Amino acid sequence: MTRVESLLKEAADAGLKPAADFYITPGSEQIRATLERDGTLETFEAAGGVLLSNACGPCIGQWQRQDGVAKGTPNAILSSYNRNFRGRNDGNPETMNFLASPEVVTAMAFAGSTTFNPVTDSIKTPSGADFKFSPPRGLEGPPSPFESGVPSLGVLSQQPDPSVDIAISPSSDRLAFLEPFEPFPSSDLSGLRVLVKVTGKCTTDTISAAGPWLKYKGHLPNISTNTLNTAVNAETGEVNAAYDLDGSRHTIPELGQRWKDRGQPWLVVAEHNYGEGSAREHAALQPRYLGARVVLTKSFARIHETNLKKQGVVPLTFENEADYDKISAGDEVSTVGLYDMLRNQGKGDVQLKVKKASGEEIVIPTKHTVSKDQAGFILAGSALNLLSKRA
Repeated sequence: MTRVESLLKEAADAGLKPAADFYITPGSEQIRATLERDGTLETFEAAGGVLLSNACGPCIGQWQRQDGVAKGTPNAILSSYNRNFRGRNDGNPETMNFLASPEVVTAMAFAGSTTFNPVTDSIKTPSGADFKFSPPRGLEGPPSPFESGVPSLGVLSQQPDPSVDIAISPSSDRLAFLEPFEPFPSSDLSGLRVLVKVTGKCTTDTISAAGPWLKYKGHLPNISTNTLNTAVNAETGEVNAAYDLDGSRHTIPELGQRWKDRGQPWLVVAEHNYGEGSAREHAALQPRYLGARVVLTKSFARIHETNLKKQGVVPLTFENEADYDKISAGDEVSTVGLYDMLRNQGKGDVQLKVKKASGEEIVIPTKHTVSKDQAGFILAGSALNLLSKRA
């Protein structure tokens, strides 16, 4: 941040202001308070920067653009966040977000053009002179220890008191009680159906959209209505489309809810690096709430794979990736060896017996990374179920 500050002071001395909207999001309350103490925030605001709260902000769509760019209009922004999935930052799928360092983002804000090279190019000052940025300079750390910030924003804790009732308005659409998930049955799973077969990239944003949906994070039934709503159906090429056994078309979350209501457990089939992106717990919570028991992929993003296990969903990968082509939406699936593997604390092989609509049956060998502790989570129904029993 002090390296950026050096660029801002240099531009201010030349009489320059940012040509594009310029936003700053401190990484924490400690960082914000320290930057305020050391005068850095004053430099940002004097340059025309807008200070946002210490939160995910534009990285996850928690902001409101002020430049009048309408949704659907092709445009470009630059940010120093680490996520730029399509549509994530402002809900506009036509926004191209180029990731860069804070120093480059700052220099580009003054130029207002994606073709500007801050190393070689100049900007005209109000007096007509050519201005070039010097290499940024700054401190490796604050000159004195970090400030703690506003005390009320710190962590609050107290001893649990089971006599205290938690009151949630029955009309609230943002908060709802979280009911425990049912434990794993005392047998292998049978009668599962493939809800949807997904193709291509399937990030945690695909599984649980961010932006305006985040207000429902405390209401699992409501936020679950976005589950996989930007996933691509491998068999039809449609986005957010799934078909019931009677051939009726639904959105993916609608069909998930429909199957949940009639007690039909299900699984998702997907390709590589399923669940990449943000470590978003709801990307595991939502499918579990709607009735998912298994996710079968070519490979998983590591954190999401762990999150699934914590919510009682079994993540499996194809032993032979070519078997992805052998399974279809609507197929009936049973597990073979899964219950024994869980009872043996993660030791053992798991196969899937797949019954096609034609009546043909095939067996798909799978791999897993379930550990002793994770097997306990799945058997209990979730990590929270297991831990609550130990409390």
